[in-house]
Amino acid sequence: MEFCPMCGNLLQIEPAGSGRRLRFFCPTCPYVCPVTNKIVKKQHLAKKELETIFSGADAMKFAPKTATTCPRCHNGEAFFRQMQIRSADEPMTTFYKCCNDNCQHEWRDD
Repeated sequence: MEFCPMCGNLLQIEPAGSGRRLRFFCPTCPYVCPVTNKIVKKQHLAKKELETIFSGADAMKFAPKTATTCPRCHNGEAFFRQMQIRSADEPMTTFYKCCNDNCQHEWRDD
């Protein structure tokens, strides 16, 4: 991509034809630049760092904790995560997992 040095807009390519050479032109100002060399630019893109996904056996390993009561063992702390599982105009669903190692009960709050 090339940009206009006068106004900063993206330059467009005008194809060669009827005695004219291939050239760049700016759609908003009178800037024109003939293409004299082969245009090659390589840019290495950095890979995006992946976020942890809530799935599998370790789904709640990285989840935050909150103060809530487990319906099975009445422990006062649980891991939680929120997901949009219904349409966008519905509220998010909260999933909980008891922090008690002996219980590990999972439930959700709609």
